[in-house]
Parts: sequence; C-alpha cells; structure tokens
Amino acid sequence: MESVDIFYQIEGRREIQHLEAPAEHNFGAVKALLIEKHGLPAEMILFLEDADEPIDELIVIRERMGSHGVKAHLHRCRHVKVSVIFNGQTVEHSFGPSATVARIKRWAAESKFGMTPEEAGEHVLQIAGTHDRPAPSTHVGALAACPHCQVVFDLVPDQRVNGSCGEAK
Repeated sequence: MESVDIFYQIEGRREIQHLEAPAEHNFGAVKALLIEKHGLPAEMILFLEDADEPIDELIVIRERMGSHGVKAHLHRCRHVKVSVIFNGQTVEHSFGPSATVARIKRWAAESKFGMTPEEAGEHVLQIAGTHDRPAPSTHVGALAACPHCQVVFDLVPDQRVNGSCGEAK
C-alpha cells in the first residue's frame, strides 16, 4: 500500500509537522489521526494549503496529493480575519487558516496597495507591534488561535544589507 507524506501545521503552532498515511485513506481518517496524535478537540477542521474552505473529509488522499505529498492545516476557526497596514492604510480580508503568509502578502501588496511584483518582493509581512516576520510558507492559522481568529500585519520593507563579507583592503 502506497503511503503519502502529509506536512501540516496546527492552530497556534508554527512548526511544520509530518505524518505518513496510506494514499487510500480519506481526509477524515487523517483528521482523526492528527486529533488523536496531538490530543486536540474534536471540532478541529482540516484544510489543504491555501484553501479558504475545509476539505471534504470523504475525499481520498490520492485524489489531492501532489508530487511532494499533501500540505494541510488543522484549526478550530473556519476563517482568520487578516488586517494588513501599509502607509497608514489598513486592508482586511478573511482567509482560510491554511492561507500562507506569501499568499496574503501578494493579496495585500499587489491587489490592495497596487505594488508591482518587484516592489512587493522588497517587502515582508511583520506581525504588528513586533519584529516577528513569519516565513512565507507559514499558515496564517499557525499565528491565530480560537476564539479570536485574527492577525494584524504591517507590510514593511525587507532590510537587505548589500556588500561583501570580506575584509576591506
């Protein structure tokens, strides 16, 4: 029986975790395994990466696996309210908890603040009031916990230092 790598994040936890499951299992079985493994409440909802709606638990893993397996997120919130602040303006949108920080940045920078992809590439999302800049692959649900189900980001320039690491001559 073929097994599939399932990489996942859980509500409020940033670390990416791994589970192997038979390709013929359905997502309901995966959800049950994760709930049991982590001692989570039964009301957890399973999302595939960057999906705004939960996965139908009757779907067989094989039908949704990619070349590197499956990327998923387990959360109690159906949506996370995201606010992004840039140059004194705030935009808001609700995303599924499996939305990546990269997707949210593209949405805010390019769609809402009118940046070109090149300009957006010079900016990062930083959790408001902190210096915490989550990795682009982080699921927003890893940054938000129930019952609040919200995150506020600042869109800030990515500070890059240009120059050589060698000694001056």
